[in-house]
Amino acid sequence: MGDQQRSTYAGRLGLQQRVVPAYRLPFFKQLAAVCEGGLRVFAGEPRQTEGILAAGELERDLFYSGRNRHILGGPLYFCYQQKLLEWLGDWDPLALILEANPRYIANWAALRWMRQKNRPVIGWGLGAPAPKGVFAGIRIAYRQRFLNGFDALIAYSTEGADQYRKLGVRDDRVFVAPNAVAPIPPPFASRKVKPQEERSVLFVGRLQARKRVDNLLQACASLEKKPALTIVGDGPARSDLEAFAREIYPQARFVGAQQEEALDEYFRAADLFVLPGTGGLAVQQAMAHGLAVIVAEGDGTQNDLATPQNGWLVPPGNIQALVKTLQEALSDPARLQSMGQESHRLARERFNIETMASVFVQALNMVTRER
Repeated sequence: MGDQQRSTYAGRLGLQQRVVPAYRLPFFKQLAAVCEGGLRVFAGEPRQTEGILAAGELERDLFYSGRNRHILGGPLYFCYQQKLLEWLGDWDPLALILEANPRYIANWAALRWMRQKNRPVIGWGLGAPAPKGVFAGIRIAYRQRFLNGFDALIAYSTEGADQYRKLGVRDDRVFVAPNAVAPIPPPFASRKVKPQEERSVLFVGRLQARKRVDNLLQACASLEKKPALTIVGDGPARSDLEAFAREIYPQARFVGAQQEEALDEYFRAADLFVLPGTGGLAVQQAMAHGLAVIVAEGDGTQNDLATPQNGWLVPPGNIQALVKTLQEALSDPARLQSMGQESHRLARERFNIETMASVFVQALNMVTRER
């Protein structure tokens, strides 16, 4: 069987992350299952202000806990991960996957370490949106120099892949592995059609300003027929959002963070999922549960996730467009059902951790074959 057709990677793989969010664990376990030589992940802990639910007690046979040193902030932010080179020496990977972010300055040294051993390195990231401001040219040159050090790049989305290509990365060196968090979903039965006044809208995510849940509350309040609105999640903006909801949309329910079966129940009870701000992973969860989706800003993956067949893309921050789309969606239950079925199909065929891992294997086998 040729390398391109292999369903596994034969070598010993190392993978670096700045942090390991809890939602990433199923993917890493899936990737480990297709690495015959084993997988080890190096990661540090998030800052307390980031609101990231870390993986907690990491499995010692899969993860190595490093230490993140945060330097400056905002557009001048850098992160140095202590012990990254020490971990590389201990694990001695035959191939390495690094976050494709030049602000993680220890990754430059990791690239050189692998190059000295003539071993392949793959970058993995959201993409590389064009920088702005007086230092844009310097930042572009810095980014290009970093990206050109990789044997291949894996992007979360087609948009991210296009951004890498615009920076001069060869087309055959760029792969798209949709950023998934769940396995292939089981078969799903269409939802029961409800009267319009009983239809429900769901949001799932960290309650931060950038999620724009306030826009969703305003949009629902503007509808003539008010849907039930459930907001799943916790975070620093929760108390402000609850106070805002009491003023303009007291029907909204804030149920806090939910996990596993409890979270599944909220997805099963909903008729429509809405992401008014940044994010993306909860959209995939909604699709796996057979929900039509409305997506605004997203995380760069939204153009892949929300198609005319399974949902709507609305301009970020445009409340009137969100109101119009909500009205259109909730007034047509047959369309919601067909869109939900298409969401489920996409989740089964494209947006799942098995498909994601298979792209990693394809990229790894390609760069290994060329060594």
